[in-house]
Amino acid sequence: MGYLMKGQRWVARHPRSWGLGMVPALITLVGYVAALIALGWWTDDVIAWLTPFADDWGTPWLGLFRGALAVLFFGGCLLLALITFTAVTLLVGQPFYESLSERVDLAIDGHVPSSGLPLWRELLISARESTAVLVRVALWGTVLFAAGFLPVIGQTAIPAIGFCVTGFFLTEELAAVALARRRVPLAERLRLLRSRKLLVLGFGVPLTLLFLVPLAAVIVMPGAVAGATLLARDLLGEPTSEDGPAPGEATAGTGGAGTDGAGTGAPHGPGGPTPYG
Repeated sequence: MGYLMKGQRWVARHPRSWGLGMVPALITLVGYVAALIALGWWTDDVIAWLTPFADDWGTPWLGLFRGALAVLFFGGCLLLALITFTAVTLLVGQPFYESLSERVDLAIDGHVPSSGLPLWRELLISARESTAVLVRVALWGTVLFAAGFLPVIGQTAIPAIGFCVTGFFLTEELAAVALARRRVPLAERLRLLRSRKLLVLGFGVPLTLLFLVPLAAVIVMPGAVAGATLLARDLLGEPTSEDGPAPGEATAGTGGAGTDGAGTGAPHGPGGPTPYG
């Protein structure tokens, strides 16, 4: 949780960055709220269209059946909104969050790693990898939804596991802002995160709970990006404090966290991440 709080403190010391950082999250939130309101308005019609075989059912079975399906359908859409909110916000605010993450790197050791890729390609890669993450989350969600019907553990352990899974992938999406600039692909990012599960969950689970509070995601998103940048540096063995090594010394000999000969900040060395093509 330390990096989550450090990220919030960093943006608090840079109020302009914090204010601008809320804009993409606010835009995304307004769009999601509008979509959910429309969905709530049309849910009954959607359920009726999907279950024409129940039109002749008597009272109260028709109402109970379609009412239960409506609750499940709308609840599933809410879960999908929670899962996709961060990915969509990062995609909408990609240029700003990249700049915010770069400022954090610059404040620590005076060095800003760069992927060396044009913006359009970075956006394309980000969209592709976010889609791959959402597929993984959807698979986990399906398994956990089914497990939720198991007696006892379905109402106790499974929700807790669900928060952990959401927190893990939420952290991945946020840390990807800094790691992608270091040309660390998705597969390697997941490996790094799995190697430090407690660190990742300590950051992601509290953030997931905060995102359940109305408007909280808008307020904490800039600090979450800053904190995730610090966490990403930790994963790569780079300094995470502004009183760390002097510029030029921060990445030397850190076992995979150095820079390549072109100065792009890409990790290298045996077994290191494979750069984008």
